[in-house]
Amino acid sequence: MSGEYFRLALMIALSALLIAAAVTDLRTRIISNRLNLAVALLAPLWWLASGLEPWPGMAVQLLVGAIVFALFTLLFAIGMMGGGDVKLLGALALWFPWQALMTLIMLMALLGGAVTLVTMIHHRIAKKQGQPEIPYGVAISIAALCMIGERYLNHFA
Repeated sequence: MSGEYFRLALMIALSALLIAAAVTDLRTRIISNRLNLAVALLAPLWWLASGLEPWPGMAVQLLVGAIVFALFTLLFAIGMMGGGDVKLLGALALWFPWQALMTLIMLMALLGGAVTLVTMIHHRIAKKQGQPEIPYGVAISIAALCMIGERYLNHFA
Protein backbone atom coordinates (compact mmCIF):
# COMPACT_ATOMS: atom_id res chain seq x y z
CA MET A 1 0.00 0.00 0.00
CA SER A 2 1.53 3.31 -1.01
CA GLY A 3 2.00 6.12 1.49
CA GLU A 4 -0.88 8.24 0.20
CA TYR A 5 -3.30 5.29 0.31
CA PHE A 6 -2.16 4.42 3.83
CA ARG A 7 -2.70 8.02 4.99
CA LEU A 8 -6.14 8.00 3.37
CA ALA A 9 -6.97 4.71 5.11
CA LEU A 10 -5.93 6.22 8.45
CA MET A 11 -8.11 9.29 7.83
CA ILE A 12 -11.04 7.03 6.95
CA ALA A 13 -10.46 5.05 10.15
CA LEU A 14 -10.30 8.26 12.20
CA SER A 15 -13.47 9.53 10.53
CA ALA A 16 -15.29 6.28 11.33
CA LEU A 17 -14.19 6.53 14.96
CA LEU A 18 -15.39 10.15 15.13
CA ILE A 19 -18.78 9.20 13.70
CA ALA A 20 -19.02 6.38 16.25
CA ALA A 21 -18.10 8.82 19.04
CA ALA A 22 -20.78 11.29 17.95
CA VAL A 23 -23.48 8.63 17.63
CA THR A 24 -22.72 6.94 20.96
CA ASP A 25 -22.44 10.28 22.78
CA LEU A 26 -25.77 11.37 21.31
CA ARG A 27 -27.46 8.09 22.30
CA THR A 28 -25.86 7.34 25.67
CA ARG A 29 -23.89 10.48 26.63
CA ILE A 30 -20.79 8.27 26.85
CA ILE A 31 -17.69 8.09 24.66
CA SER A 32 -15.97 4.82 25.43
CA ASN A 33 -12.39 4.60 26.62
CA ARG A 34 -11.73 1.99 23.91
CA LEU A 35 -12.78 4.40 21.19
CA ASN A 36 -10.61 7.18 22.62
CA LEU A 37 -7.70 4.75 22.98
CA ALA A 38 -8.09 3.69 19.33
CA VAL A 39 -7.95 7.35 18.23
CA ALA A 40 -4.80 7.90 20.31
CA LEU A 41 -3.06 4.68 19.21
CA LEU A 42 -3.63 5.36 15.51
CA ALA A 43 -1.92 8.78 15.77
CA PRO A 44 1.67 7.40 15.76
CA LEU A 45 0.85 5.50 12.57
CA TRP A 46 -0.32 8.81 11.10
CA TRP A 47 2.94 10.45 12.17
CA LEU A 48 5.00 7.73 10.49
CA ALA A 49 2.87 7.75 7.35
CA SER A 50 3.17 11.54 7.17
CA GLY A 51 6.96 11.48 7.53
CA LEU A 52 7.00 13.27 10.88
CA GLU A 53 10.47 13.22 12.43
CA PRO A 54 10.80 11.94 16.02
CA TRP A 55 12.43 15.19 17.04
CA PRO A 56 10.92 17.72 17.16
CA GLY A 57 7.79 16.60 15.21
CA MET A 58 6.53 13.64 17.24
CA ALA A 59 7.70 15.22 20.49
CA VAL A 60 5.72 18.38 19.74
CA GLN A 61 2.59 16.32 18.96
CA LEU A 62 2.94 14.52 22.31
CA LEU A 63 3.44 17.84 24.10
CA VAL A 64 0.42 19.42 22.40
CA GLY A 65 -1.67 16.36 23.27
CA ALA A 66 -0.59 16.55 26.92
CA ILE A 67 -1.31 20.29 27.12
CA VAL A 68 -4.76 19.94 25.56
CA PHE A 69 -5.58 17.03 27.84
CA ALA A 70 -4.42 18.97 30.93
CA LEU A 71 -6.34 22.14 30.03
CA PHE A 72 -9.58 20.32 29.28
CA THR A 73 -9.15 18.17 32.41
CA LEU A 74 -9.52 21.44 34.34
CA LEU A 75 -12.87 21.99 32.59
CA PHE A 76 -13.84 18.44 33.57
CA ALA A 77 -12.84 19.13 37.17
CA ILE A 78 -15.24 22.07 37.39
CA GLY A 79 -18.05 20.13 35.72
CA MET A 80 -18.01 21.82 32.33
CA MET A 81 -17.04 18.78 30.22
CA GLY A 82 -17.37 15.04 30.41
CA GLY A 83 -14.42 12.72 30.81
CA GLY A 84 -14.93 11.05 27.43
CA ASP A 85 -14.97 14.47 25.74
CA VAL A 86 -11.66 15.41 27.39
CA LYS A 87 -10.04 12.12 26.37
CA LEU A 88 -11.29 12.46 22.80
CA LEU A 89 -9.85 15.98 22.53
CA GLY A 90 -6.53 14.84 23.96
CA ALA A 91 -6.39 11.96 21.49
CA LEU A 92 -7.32 14.23 18.56
CA ALA A 93 -4.59 16.68 19.59
CA LEU A 94 -2.11 13.95 18.65
CA TRP A 95 -3.34 14.05 15.04
CA PHE A 96 -3.38 17.74 14.14
CA PRO A 97 -0.61 20.35 13.99
CA TRP A 98 -1.16 22.94 16.70
CA GLN A 99 -2.41 25.58 14.24
CA ALA A 100 -5.09 23.25 12.86
CA LEU A 101 -5.90 22.16 16.40
CA MET A 102 -6.64 25.76 17.38
CA THR A 103 -9.04 26.00 14.44
CA LEU A 104 -10.62 22.71 15.50
CA ILE A 105 -11.11 23.98 19.07
CA MET A 106 -12.68 27.25 17.87
CA LEU A 107 -15.02 25.36 15.55
CA MET A 108 -15.80 22.91 18.35
CA ALA A 109 -16.73 25.78 20.65
CA LEU A 110 -19.13 27.25 18.07
CA LEU A 111 -20.69 23.88 17.32
CA GLY A 112 -20.80 23.12 21.04
CA GLY A 113 -22.94 26.22 21.54
CA ALA A 114 -25.35 25.00 18.87
CA VAL A 115 -25.45 21.49 20.37
CA THR A 116 -26.09 22.97 23.81
CA LEU A 117 -28.91 25.16 22.51
CA VAL A 118 -30.60 22.26 20.68
CA THR A 119 -30.20 20.00 23.73
CA MET A 120 -31.67 22.64 26.05
CA ILE A 121 -34.65 23.20 23.74
CA HIS A 122 -35.24 19.45 23.42
CA HIS A 123 -34.96 19.03 27.20
CA ARG A 124 -37.52 21.77 27.78
CA ILE A 125 -39.96 20.56 25.10
CA ALA A 126 -39.77 17.01 26.47
CA LYS A 127 -40.40 18.49 29.96
CA LYS A 128 -37.55 16.49 31.47
CA GLN A 129 -36.48 17.17 35.03
CA GLY A 130 -33.01 18.31 36.09
CA GLN A 131 -30.15 19.59 34.02
CA PRO A 132 -29.61 18.12 30.55
CA GLU A 133 -26.38 16.32 29.73
CA ILE A 134 -24.83 17.97 26.69
CA PRO A 135 -23.46 15.50 24.08
CA TYR A 136 -20.36 17.61 23.45
CA GLY A 137 -18.72 14.69 21.65
CA VAL A 138 -21.00 15.55 18.73
CA ALA A 139 -19.44 19.03 18.45
CA ILE A 140 -15.91 17.65 18.87
CA SER A 141 -16.49 15.00 16.21
CA ILE A 142 -18.08 17.36 13.68
CA ALA A 143 -15.27 19.89 14.15
CA ALA A 144 -12.62 17.21 13.61
CA LEU A 145 -14.48 15.84 10.58
CA CYS A 146 -14.56 19.36 9.13
CA MET A 147 -10.79 19.63 9.60
CA ILE A 148 -10.28 16.25 7.92
CA GLY A 149 -12.61 17.21 5.10
CA GLU A 150 -10.78 20.49 4.59
CA ARG A 151 -7.61 18.58 3.75
CA TYR A 152 -9.27 16.38 1.14
CA LEU A 153 -12.10 18.53 -0.21
CA ASN A 154 -10.58 21.99 -0.47
CA HIS A 155 -7.99 21.61 -3.21
CA PHE A 156 -7.82 25.35 -3.85
CA ALA A 157 -6.60 26.40 -0.41
